Amino acid sequence: MKDYVKIGKFDNCYDLAFYIEEDEVMAIGEKLEEINENAYMNGENWGILLDFYIEKNAPELIDTYESDPEAGMYAATFESSPEGEKAAQAMADIIISLVEDENKLIDFVSEFGDEIEWD
Repeated sequence: MKDYVKIGKFDNCYDLAFYIEEDEVMAIGEKLEEINENAYMNGENWGILLDFYIEKNAPELIDTYESDPEAGMYAATFESSPEGEKAAQAMADIIISLVEDENKLIDFVSEFGDEIEWD
């Protein structure tokens, strides 16, 4: 797992934390804002972007989590079950793939940025 994504197991849930203030993630956020001025990549906008991306590319995940964006991070909570753990890992994998292949994310925002209801 990367430093910017962590999954924690608690009694009643799995929590995924995406730390958006890591240098690598901040640099991508700046590039996204250059593409679309509404894409100021705080926790809320990362949540909006991830929800939109998941709806388009992994719709089976959209009803498996509750979002909790913060100023310096994005968090998602999944049920405490094998399915919840699998969904949390799938979301972590999506986040990692988007950060590691930033061109995929840049292309996505270039194509759909005007459809996304940014904060």
